[in-house]
Amino acid sequence: MEEKRVSVGSGWVMLPLVILTALATPAVFVRGVMFLDHDQAGLGASMMVASLIVLAPLALLLLWGLFILQPNEARVLVLFGRYVGTVREPGFYWTNPFSVIRGGSAYTVVREGQQVTVRPAPSKRKYRVSLRARNFETQHLKVNDQRGNPIEIAAVVVWCVDDTAKALFDVDEYENYVNVQSETAVRHLASSYPYDHSEDGGAAELTLRGNSDAVNAALKNELQDRLGRVGVVVEDARLTHLAYSPEIAGAMLRRQQAEAIIAARQKIVHGAVSMVEMALTELSERQVVELDEERKAAMVGNLLVVLCGLAEAEPVINTGTLYH
Repeated sequence: MEEKRVSVGSGWVMLPLVILTALATPAVFVRGVMFLDHDQAGLGASMMVASLIVLAPLALLLLWGLFILQPNEARVLVLFGRYVGTVREPGFYWTNPFSVIRGGSAYTVVREGQQVTVRPAPSKRKYRVSLRARNFETQHLKVNDQRGNPIEIAAVVVWCVDDTAKALFDVDEYENYVNVQSETAVRHLASSYPYDHSEDGGAAELTLRGNSDAVNAALKNELQDRLGRVGVVVEDARLTHLAYSPEIAGAMLRRQQAEAIIAARQKIVHGAVSMVEMALTELSERQVVELDEERKAAMVGNLLVVLCGLAEAEPVINTGTLYH
């Protein structure tokens, strides 16, 4: 199905005719009753029948053909099972009454235990389609990442209807289709990337936690591929929740803390070695003191203890020599 835009008549042109027909119906009926009182039974009965059988249905049909479109709203016209076209411009219109379908609420509330779900109702209002941007957040899904680690993930999706014919006739209840396909895309995305960098993966590896822009772009592209076939445009899609599952969250936290401690220690040792090297070089160049290899080794050990120790070093005064 492809959307076909059509133009319909103005409702302001037909409104006076609708009002006149609606007023003429009781007037003709009352006039027919008056003719019955004046011994003109045939004419009176004819006028009464005409008002009930002709004028009243005609007024209802003319009134049925009037409809109003709000901004960013479309009306799909279907005549006896055949798609006629879509009206997109806001305004007050009149069209063939048999191609305008009315109904009740567009949504129904479904209770499944303690969970309440709002779903589109299978009513005739489905032919009135909102073109406004809509958004929803998926549930917190528990899936396995690329390495098999269980994680919790959720995303928010911003979408709108672009092709009303595809949305209504190529899929049943397109709102529910968008919800289901979005959760499916989020699950597939989570299984396609690791949660975090591995020890041998390197910084170039794409991860859910470290490359949010690339991951969000991949999610948007996949959603567009899934939803574009039903006339839906995905304007934005991004992750809103990402965490390890509770059963492994503690272990992963300790691992991250250990990696942080190791990285900090490496930085401290690197800085301490540079400072010791600088101290020995300065002492040698300025000829402050002559140190043999054994004294240099002792000095290096003392400086490293002072610079790399967790606790503050306490000075010890040595009154002897290194050899006595």
